[in-house]
Amino acid sequence: MKKINLIVLLFIGLVFVSCDKDFEELNTNPNNPTSVPSELLLGNILRNTGNTMYSTFNGGDMGACWAQHWAKVQYNDEARYIPRESSLTNVWSSLYETVASDANQMYILAGEEGNLVNQGVAQTMKAFSMLLLTDLYGNIPFTEALQGAVNIAPVYDSQATVYNGCLALLDEAMVLLNPANGDLDSSQDIVYGGDVAKWRKFAASLKFRALMRMSAKDLRAGEMQALVNSGRLFNSSADEAKMVYLSAAPNANPIFESVVFGTRGEWKINSEVVDRMDGSMGFPVDNRLPVVAQKNADGIYRGKPSGIADVPSNTYSYANVSPLGEFYLAPELPAVFLSYTELQFLLAEAAKKGYISGGDSAAAAYYQAGIASSFADNDGADMGGYYSGSVIYTPGNALEQIATQKWLSLYSQGMEAWTEWRRTGYPMLTPAQDGAINEIPSRYTYPVIEQSLNAANYSDAASAMGGDNLTSPVWWMN
Repeated sequence: MKKINLIVLLFIGLVFVSCDKDFEELNTNPNNPTSVPSELLLGNILRNTGNTMYSTFNGGDMGACWAQHWAKVQYNDEARYIPRESSLTNVWSSLYETVASDANQMYILAGEEGNLVNQGVAQTMKAFSMLLLTDLYGNIPFTEALQGAVNIAPVYDSQATVYNGCLALLDEAMVLLNPANGDLDSSQDIVYGGDVAKWRKFAASLKFRALMRMSAKDLRAGEMQALVNSGRLFNSSADEAKMVYLSAAPNANPIFESVVFGTRGEWKINSEVVDRMDGSMGFPVDNRLPVVAQKNADGIYRGKPSGIADVPSNTYSYANVSPLGEFYLAPELPAVFLSYTELQFLLAEAAKKGYISGGDSAAAAYYQAGIASSFADNDGADMGGYYSGSVIYTPGNALEQIATQKWLSLYSQGMEAWTEWRRTGYPMLTPAQDGAINEIPSRYTYPVIEQSLNAANYSDAASAMGGDNLTSPVWWMN
């Protein structure tokens, strides 16, 4: 009996030793990795950036309508400066949680891999998202952001701090994004298809845009000129940062998905655009008009003014206001992060103001290049005799001309069009006639949830900005 018990105990012991020896291997799910290669985060970062900017409820309602590129013939609250809380929260959470956070994690993973190029891409997109957030909301969490459970109540930093931090990120990115440092997975890069040199041009051009945006508060002309001299800025439209969508939902451009696929036709062309393109305001007839708009039911181009609380059906209706142009309703319409066209107008402004060399001669050349590039962007519209009359570069009126042409060229890029209008003040626009406030908004208000999750820091940020109001100016507007 003792012999039998001994044999049983030995058998049980062997079972336990065997189980313990292979326990970790047997209980590890090979289909649930604890870490992923850094490049696998890139596609999600880029797609969420584009979807956030081009959503009709974000960049449409609180961008294109506020820049007066678009108007609405129904569901008019946002165009009257009554933004929906869900959109304010969505932009905030998307840019923090699915863009900046993933970019931050991509940078960390790439560092562990020794992948310098992936680190450079990650820093570029982190800077892009943080600049977009601070331009939209004002003071935001930056130095203490993206720490997860380590810090769930990060301090809000001033816009100056955020801008300085983002410039440092872009400087680092330009060093890392050297083709000699390695390759980028082309299958994950849905902007440049793995072209490292173009990513470096994006980082440099984004830095130039940031320097221009902050120039009224913190002028760094030497850094602007250095970027021009570096040869790393966009040289043509082939260099610009844009993400092309696919031909069907849910991977099509969000404008198509709302207006065409979702049959939501309330977004229409604004009269401010039509009046500047049809020759009625003293501008030459503009062949981009048939691209940005379609004719209405009466066979003419007709825009609608911003706002109007209760739209009389016989005055501004689905039928008698021109729809958005078919070109801009295409499912494959790219999400533009930064274009060669916009850069040309920024360079024109910088030359005119003396921030970079060349004076009026260089400014005029950049200005004309921007106009020509905008026509090319608009389905190759014929520029014809457009560069004539009031459009010809005039030194005494150049800043308004440059800003107005840039405003026209940013059509469909709602957030950027509104932001650049806020910075330059051109063209001169009249606020929505039935607006809830008597001026075009200067910023997004913070998501309401911040008042409960991060109350003390939210309160400090709101106070520093003069109140959490749509009319509180952001830093570079002062």
